[in-house]
Amino acid sequence: MLPLIIFTGKFISIISRLFNLGNGGTWPGEIALRFKPDILQTYFAQLEKGCILVVGTNGKTTTTLMIKKILEKEGYKVLHNDSGANLLNGVLSALIRKSSWTGKIKADFGVFEIDENTLPSVISNYPNNQLSNNKKRLIIVFLNLFRDQLDRYGEVDVIAEKWAKTMSKMPRETEIILNADDPQIAFLGKASKHKKIYFGLNEPKLFLKEKEHATDSIFCLNCGSRLSYDGIYYSHIGIWKCGKCGEKRPKPDISEWKSPLAGVYNKYNTLAAVGVAKLLGITDKKVNLALADFSPAFGRQEEIEINGKKIKIFLSKNPAGFNESLRTVISLGAKEILFVLNDRIPDGRDVSWIWDVDFEMLPFYVTPVVSGDRAYDLALRLKYAKPVHKIPKNAVSEPETPILVYENLKKALEFCLGSTNRKETLFIMATYSAMLEVRKILKGRKIL
Repeated sequence: MLPLIIFTGKFISIISRLFNLGNGGTWPGEIALRFKPDILQTYFAQLEKGCILVVGTNGKTTTTLMIKKILEKEGYKVLHNDSGANLLNGVLSALIRKSSWTGKIKADFGVFEIDENTLPSVISNYPNNQLSNNKKRLIIVFLNLFRDQLDRYGEVDVIAEKWAKTMSKMPRETEIILNADDPQIAFLGKASKHKKIYFGLNEPKLFLKEKEHATDSIFCLNCGSRLSYDGIYYSHIGIWKCGKCGEKRPKPDISEWKSPLAGVYNKYNTLAAVGVAKLLGITDKKVNLALADFSPAFGRQEEIEINGKKIKIFLSKNPAGFNESLRTVISLGAKEILFVLNDRIPDGRDVSWIWDVDFEMLPFYVTPVVSGDRAYDLALRLKYAKPVHKIPKNAVSEPETPILVYENLKKALEFCLGSTNRKETLFIMATYSAMLEVRKILKGRKIL
């Protein structure tokens, strides 16, 4: 039965890629799970040294890719769900695609990004006896928790509660890496008896001058009082403490490392990846060599060149991530930004979250171009943000900055490319399905 399931899955994957229908990122796993729900255990058991899972709202794809590069530089063979499909069927599809026709895999580690809601299912499929009997590793990286797709996940408290229950059932040998600067994540570590490493920033110069609207976890999980901050890096991420019960941010074990990518959030991704390296005893020199020529994952500050013009794509799918990406884009000198907002299943149907994005930070000289399924919703949000743009010192009145709307994404890209000079970069900020659509238009191939 198993060989037939594997054959079917691999055949579907090959057909998907052959006819440019995608990368076979989900369907092979979906079909295999229908016939054999516990098939993941068979694959996990074959990993020679164990598994590394990365969970969180933002940064999973970039962090897993960093970990993969570091492990490969150390000489390990790594399996990775590089398509970004992070549900149970996506993880399984990656394993099927990279296995033999009889279902055999040869790899030291599996490095997988995992959807927030899927972690309990993945852990329940991990063969616990592998850890104690064979000295394999199970390392879980907890990055952050933000509001994201509320119609699907609910509030962050719901996910945090699921994670806490999952951790209480995990094997004692499991090792965890946690973001000390996120109160929800740090609190998970407090209750855990597993071996743990904390990462966080100690760079006061990066503190925000003002709090963002998108702050999702600002109350003490020990006593319920409002947290105070010595400084905030973005959203609710920062140096926090509770003035009532004394709960405070744990001291990070790792707090300094040069990130190969721009943005504060990528500093956190880098620290998380370095945490894995520390647990595995990989030298700092090897880590630096691995990250020296690091290229971002698709849609995560990915650079594409079209007719000599540079395009940089930023996945922006929730208020916290959008705000930080927006700050990064502005710091990189953006003159024109294409915003693409969709409301499909991978994005979440509810787009009201755009009102928590601080578009008011956009300088007056940036021309916003808007497209996507919900282009007019986003254009309206930008219209309300526009009156508070900073006025140049010599201006008699506020300059008029047009908001350009293109219902057709291809035409929006054509316009933006046509109006971007060769020395400038076209910045694109898009939700998940929109990012995939942008890449398909620009590169002519689907990811999933």
